Amino acid sequence: MTAMDTTVGKHADIEEGSPLDVAIRGRADIFKMTQAAEDAVLRPHETGAWPHPLRAALAARIAALNDEHELSRHYAADAAEFAAHADPSTDGGDLKEVVAFMEKVAAQTRSVDAEDISALKATGIDDADIVRLAELNAFLSYQIRLIAGLRLMKGASA
Repeated sequence: MTAMDTTVGKHADIEEGSPLDVAIRGRADIFKMTQAAEDAVLRPHETGAWPHPLRAALAARIAALNDEHELSRHYAADAAEFAAHADPSTDGGDLKEVVAFMEKVAAQTRSVDAEDISALKATGIDDADIVRLAELNAFLSYQIRLIAGLRLMKGASA
């Protein structure tokens, strides 16, 4: 696997043979570890309450909220029966509390507090599944920033 074979590599719009492409080839291990982290949060062996397609829908929603529409489409392709949850214009329907929590963590991180966790627990979500949501959100935050940073570097090296 090369850096360009990873989700980050595919969505950072790096031209093959460009100075940035040459530079990141020396850091292929970071891209491989990032891809392994993506696989771990989107397709873990232990999914808890969040099956793979729902995780993909939530990832697509977070990417869309961050104006990463290609990345959003990438994740939405795996959302299957949860595809409606990928669209930020919907309220989340039967998962309204989960969607609201994920959006708040993604877009208003500083305002997340204990009451948000309590609200999830009140709907019957256990601690381990709340941690799983936080892990997914944390990874997406990292991935989106990495892609944005690579795009900035591309512009600086052009």
